[in-house]
Amino acid sequence: MRALLVDDERIARQELWRLLLAHPEVEISAEAQNGEQALALIQKLVPDVIFLDIQMPEMTGFELLAKLDDVPQIIFTTAYDEYAIRAFEVSALDYLLKPIAPERLAAAVARLRPRKVPPRLEQVFVRDGERCWLVRVADIYLLESEGNYTRVCFKGERPLIARSLAALETRLDPSMFFRTNRGQIVNLKWVESVETGPAGNLVIKLRSGETISASRRQSSALKEALSL
Repeated sequence: MRALLVDDERIARQELWRLLLAHPEVEISAEAQNGEQALALIQKLVPDVIFLDIQMPEMTGFELLAKLDDVPQIIFTTAYDEYAIRAFEVSALDYLLKPIAPERLAAAVARLRPRKVPPRLEQVFVRDGERCWLVRVADIYLLESEGNYTRVCFKGERPLIARSLAALETRLDPSMFFRTNRGQIVNLKWVESVETGPAGNLVIKLRSGETISASRRQSSALKEALSL
């Protein structure tokens, strides 16, 4: 599994590199000393995991995540325990306090899983003011367009993200997500029932309770997708 080390302290990166030598299943592809370097490397290398410091100058670890379209597995590495709750709120794989104990690192590495190839969007970092989440795409049941923004619906939350619905659609698994109309994409695994509406189009009821009307053009494609 390809790993990227992101930390503004050279000694911290060297120590983590040394500890990871005991885990040959993790290949360190590169290291970055700030968020801007990390952004370029993430796009180029598509790592399976990022070992990410939180408190860095110019761009924090959380701010870095907010700039990613597709977020890989994240293991936070920091000298401060004050971020622990927030780290787990965004569903980070683990949170390691410096100096990192070898046994804690081993436990984190044991939970890593390689990414699928070619990469599909598997999880996204969503930020709404001071609140933030690292959301598994499978947990998203509905995406709604609002201009150049998209409302992401998952687990009772409906935050807006600064990405267009069209841009997100290109990264979604087409066997799971279906464009029902110009402004909405539904997760087919969340479909509870389908009925024919008064205009002859299909009306979808999701397990979350929402009712979505497919356009007439998309209704025939939806029948095929659902094998109706």
